[in-house]
Amino acid sequence: MSTLLIVHHTPSPNCQAMFEAVVSGATAPEIEGVQVVRRPALSATASDVLAADGCLLGTPANLGYMSGALKHFFDQVYYPCLDATRGRPFGYYVHGGNDVTGAVRGIESITTGLGWRRAADAVTVTGEPDKADVERCWELGATLAAGLMN
Repeated sequence: MSTLLIVHHTPSPNCQAMFEAVVSGATAPEIEGVQVVRRPALSATASDVLAADGCLLGTPANLGYMSGALKHFFDQVYYPCLDATRGRPFGYYVHGGNDVTGAVRGIESITTGLGWRRAADAVTVTGEPDKADVERCWELGATLAAGLMN
């Protein structure tokens, strides 16, 4: 069985709606043979990443960057996972009040350094997520999980 690790920082109702949609997509009945593991960014470990076949990341954009929680996650797992996870598929979603550019740039930079392969377009939302945004999050979760099906 493959494992999709969802690492998220979900401090707001908007981030919660996006997270729930991602999980719903990743656990859709059509997805078979994929275990979905959810970890808050402050408790996710290098062991979680090493045990996963792919990662899905979620964060708010705070003060022009990804959340401190997701940055802490990357700081903890970067070197222990650097060589062992090259080529792993990943995806991400970002929510911001008015700008997500810095958060996107940070995630792209770190995942490029890790050698991870983006397996789906990122979902970025400013303001309250609308129905189309929630659907894109569902598709993100489903796409990442389907890509891990055996």
